[in-house]
Amino acid sequence: MSLKVPKANNVQLFKEGYKHLSGLEDAVLRNIQAVAELSDLVRTSFGPNGRNKLIVNHLGKLFVTSDAATIIRELEVVHPAAKLLVMASEAQEAEMGDATNLVLILAGELLKVAENLLVMGLHPSEVTVGYELAGKKALEELETLSTSSLPSPLTQTDLTAALKPAIASKQYGSEDILASLVAEAALIVMPPNPKNFNVDNVRVVKIMGGSLAGSKVVRGMVFNREPEGSIKRVTKAKVAVFTSGLDIAQTETKGTVLLHNAQEMLNFTSGEEKHMEKVFKEIADSGVKVIIAGSTVGELAMHFLDRLGIAVLKVLSKFDLRRLCRVVNATPLARMGPPTPEEAGFVDVFEVTEIGGDRVTVLRQEQGNEGEKTRTATIVLRGATQNALDDLERAVDDGVSVLKSLLKDPRLVPGAGATELELARRVEAYGASLTSLSQHAVKRYAAALEVVPRTLAENALGGAEGNEALSALWVRHQQPGGATFGVDIDGESEGGVLDAQVAGIVDSLAAKSWAIRLATEAAISVLSVDSIIMAKPAGGPKIPQQSGNWDED
Repeated sequence: MSLKVPKANNVQLFKEGYKHLSGLEDAVLRNIQAVAELSDLVRTSFGPNGRNKLIVNHLGKLFVTSDAATIIRELEVVHPAAKLLVMASEAQEAEMGDATNLVLILAGELLKVAENLLVMGLHPSEVTVGYELAGKKALEELETLSTSSLPSPLTQTDLTAALKPAIASKQYGSEDILASLVAEAALIVMPPNPKNFNVDNVRVVKIMGGSLAGSKVVRGMVFNREPEGSIKRVTKAKVAVFTSGLDIAQTETKGTVLLHNAQEMLNFTSGEEKHMEKVFKEIADSGVKVIIAGSTVGELAMHFLDRLGIAVLKVLSKFDLRRLCRVVNATPLARMGPPTPEEAGFVDVFEVTEIGGDRVTVLRQEQGNEGEKTRTATIVLRGATQNALDDLERAVDDGVSVLKSLLKDPRLVPGAGATELELARRVEAYGASLTSLSQHAVKRYAAALEVVPRTLAENALGGAEGNEALSALWVRHQQPGGATFGVDIDGESEGGVLDAQVAGIVDSLAAKSWAIRLATEAAISVLSVDSIIMAKPAGGPKIPQQSGNWDED
């Protein structure tokens, strides 16, 4: 007869206060629910007709945007499974700069449809195997769906056409102006090898007032402030950049000086004044006409610089100072003194202009005889409110990121949900050919891909019309040559569908490929989890808050 050993229920493995959730009900389904909530939150912001979200972050700053990357960044997501999804969208933002919302809604939908399979009795590992097969098949089929690519000699018209759909998803109605501005700025800074294009070379300056139509591109850099002295315009000038303060050096220790008469007082600072005058005279003699200061500029220094006819601009941001050094080709100096010929930069035009009542300083490089391009272009955006300008800036940043990905991989696929529906059709057919249990997961994966055209249709046309458009889209995709048909968000075409390729609605193949890969990996990661173990949060008990009406009886 075997001896029955009593089972210990409370084996203390972890520190007190930890949480442990395990099993299908507690861990997997709860994770899916959390991810679905996050996915639904950004889903209504998807596409050109997506709704804006009003977010107030922990610092009290207000955001009004439909940009998923900004929404996710400003929300403090604490659920561990939802954080996996946030990390996937951040990876997409870092890699491509666009299609972050696609990652979130596709991963959310993949988990929602997986929930039904798990409740029916399928093991999570069978679902993950099916998702891996379907993801691989979807990426293989995506490679065959490219219908056009970015032409080789880049023109502003071609770039504008390629950028329009990406910008329209953020700023519907303003895409023509914004895409044209981004294309113009990109061509100004385009290196001989387009694959080396740097997104940092296209800058944005926001000036409140006026309308978007008043926006323009400036070759060079624009600063939202005036120069320090009285010199407001210089042409063909040598530039010196100083990171140290242009002022009388302060001693580290304090000293006491006893002055007996007025003459001693006059003579007290004359030595320092003569030394400063000598330093600035040497700078002027070296041919410098413009000084960029990264720190303070003293009144005495300003007096001498004005007298010598040298323009002075203060740039307090070290990032802007670094970019400015690239534009004028100068070396930042940490000492006060004349720059060597190698350290000095050059600018064609340094001037103060007025944009909508604001006086701004422009450092502009004209097109050289040798055909050299300046290293930076600035888009000056105009708008009525600060929130509107911030959202326009986000749309421009997305446009520049999309352009970078297109220059690396110029292949384009039809947009408006056409690519996703065609992939859904092909993955569905692939699932039907499988014999193992994973065929159910493959078919559900195909159904999840439908979320893109369905969301576009719902956000643009509403529930009933959206369903009709989706049905019409399936009919077109079953017919020969129907792979390029997508949702008509304006609802002007018959049945709510149109040929996305003919309409010029195209997306980057590389961005789609990354989004599908990251969304699939995120969904598989969440499904692979069977336990959540959370340590007790650090820090002591919270200080009790005083009641708002403590002084009332």
